Amino acid sequence: QRTGVRPGEAGAMQSAVFLALHHGGGRMEPGGRRRGETEEAAAAERGRMKRTIIKDWKTRLSYFLQNSSNSTKIKSKKTGKQRTYFRPSPEEAQLWSEAFDELLANKYGLAAFRAFLKSEFCEENIEFWLACEDFKKTKSPQKLTVKAKKIYNDFIEKEAPKEINIDFHTKNMIAQNIQEATHTCFSAAQKRVYSLMENNSYPRFLESEFYQELCKKPPITRAAQGT
Repeated sequence: QRTGVRPGEAGAMQSAVFLALHHGGGRMEPGGRRRGETEEAAAAERGRMKRTIIKDWKTRLSYFLQNSSNSTKIKSKKTGKQRTYFRPSPEEAQLWSEAFDELLANKYGLAAFRAFLKSEFCEENIEFWLACEDFKKTKSPQKLTVKAKKIYNDFIEKEAPKEINIDFHTKNMIAQNIQEATHTCFSAAQKRVYSLMENNSYPRFLESEFYQELCKKPPITRAAQGT
């Protein structure tokens, strides 16, 4: 579903947000403005950009809540077919807060969490984790080597298109191991990324307005009360 944000605009917004949030405060401007005025202007800009992020996040996630029916159809990039994810009951959604694995094991929960990570510009973490899960199920040695090199090119090597945040030593170990690929090539990196998601993104997801909305029980109508 289109969100109204073109790819170029999303990239530009991400760069602007990064600059505003991480490099905007405390600078002296060449025009002779006082430090306090500059900091105040920077704070206002950070606030504006934060509101932009929140708005974009809500737009990206809203398609899960748009239909009054119990199902949401999502198009698979791989097959081009429509997959139907049934909206969970409030009780089912509440189970996701008990353990990170509960969220990942639920198809709707996984799709929602992935959309949430996309709104935070760190979707590569869940994509890498899913790629590793698929890799570990591969039986053919030939396919194992092909997949290992693709995962390395996509997520591990320096300046990879979806580079994940792991240490230099782990990257070197992976580069050596994929020469004779085994099912454990990416185990250390996968554990690292899983921990990052569980300790950082997962708690934020549980606190999000979207998740809280899923946990709400529908109001009791007069018709229901009369039965």
